[in-house]
Amino acid sequence: MSVLVAFSVTPIGVGEDVGEIVAEAVRVVRASGLPNRTDAMFTTVEGDTWDEVLAVVKDAVAAVEARSSRVSLVLKADARPGDGGRLESKVASVERHLSGGAA
Repeated sequence: MSVLVAFSVTPIGVGEDVGEIVAEAVRVVRASGLPNRTDAMFTTVEGDTWDEVLAVVKDAVAAVEARSSRVSLVLKADARPGDGGRLESKVASVERHLSGGAA
């Protein structure tokens, strides 16, 4: 099984500059050892099971909750049978199509 979860966790009521607090969530994800990528809007993490990936999300939310009394979470998931590596392969497929290469 391959489970990809893209999520965004945002502290509420702490002002506009939330980068320092959001960084706490990203630290949790990176410390998990699971493949991950952070961009301007989401952090995506990949694992072999729902439990493994959602535990990381839960811990990331807890890290933000430690610094904010209210937290917003947006989550999108993609699960399918098969091996991992989709964090990289899905992007590589799009890049191949953009460069005119075969799928």
